[in-house]
Amino acid sequence: MKFWENISLAFKGGGQQAKPPLGRSYIGAYGGAVFSGEAPFSYEGRVREAYVDNAIAQRAVRIVAEGVGGAPLAPTEEKLAALVNATSAGQSLLETIAAHLLLHGNAYVQIMCAPDAKGVERPAELFALRPDRITIEPDEKGWPVAYVYRAGEHQTRFTAQDEMGRPAIIHIKAFHPTDDHYGLGCLGAAAKAVAVHNAAAQWNRALLDNAARPSGALVFDPGPDGSALSSDQFDRLKAEMEASFAGAGNAGRPMLLEGGLKWQSMSMTPADMDFVALKAAAAREIALAFGVPPMLLGLPGDNSYANYREANRALWRLTILPLAGKILDGLAGGLEAWWPEAKLAIDRDQIPALSEDRERLWQQVSDADFLSPEEKRSRLGID
Repeated sequence: MKFWENISLAFKGGGQQAKPPLGRSYIGAYGGAVFSGEAPFSYEGRVREAYVDNAIAQRAVRIVAEGVGGAPLAPTEEKLAALVNATSAGQSLLETIAAHLLLHGNAYVQIMCAPDAKGVERPAELFALRPDRITIEPDEKGWPVAYVYRAGEHQTRFTAQDEMGRPAIIHIKAFHPTDDHYGLGCLGAAAKAVAVHNAAAQWNRALLDNAARPSGALVFDPGPDGSALSSDQFDRLKAEMEASFAGAGNAGRPMLLEGGLKWQSMSMTPADMDFVALKAAAAREIALAFGVPPMLLGLPGDNSYANYREANRALWRLTILPLAGKILDGLAGGLEAWWPEAKLAIDRDQIPALSEDRERLWQQVSDADFLSPEEKRSRLGID
């Protein structure tokens, strides 16, 4: 309890607690899931709301992660390529890392070594750890010295580097402007849009469960004597309306009226129409947060791309290739102690979505009469 009181004071600015080194964020119950905005921050809860329960967010993450995992690698060291193209927890290593970066903002890859034929310890497997279970331990100056992995009551501590300067964990993170240790994922930016979209889906389901009837009006029939509702009757009717017929759970529920009251059915109100438009706007905002053109998710009303082909090309240019480059650069840097000269990159020539760009480049180089054949081959990256 004392922990949450200190956190509350820190957010309100009234506590005297010293600021962690290098502006490190507070860590909650989910390890590396840092607080962002509202405290306490539950990474597992937001993943459940966005990735598990929301079709738009799940499809957006899968499109990007599967694109990164399926992108062809440029020729490199054979053993290094085998490590990167291997599976991790039953799926592609690159796909797992990309999904962690999108959702959490951090990806931790454990380097598992084994002796080779000469008895030298070399990487035998790369395994992507769950980022919400990782906590970074800094030294007195704020630099990371260890990574602590917690799974239930079990705890494993990995040193940042061994005595030979080789890492046990490769940490790849997205940029976070106010944190020196942890990256910033897309869940926080998409959280409000996900909440709106999920609430709209629940409202629509409740409306269908209650016969999908539109709203209407209660009309009081004064009768021949012209009497009106008393104050007690009006208050009781208002209370019953709020308790039994207000809110998403009671949307469209049929009403049982007493004598003197009749129900007049009405068409869908402008507010209901705005509600439908709000759901579509929330879906486009979710797609925007994860860097996926709305057209590729089947969302209408977006005219930023001329057609589906242009949207697919923009997805690769603006989202998949930059994310894949960040991941491959991080892996190459972490494995530099074993393969100092090796490089990891995506082979753009084998990406179907970018074939027109490559064709245009070849045509431009081919038409350059002032270049020799050797210079043209060099421009195109051909040995």
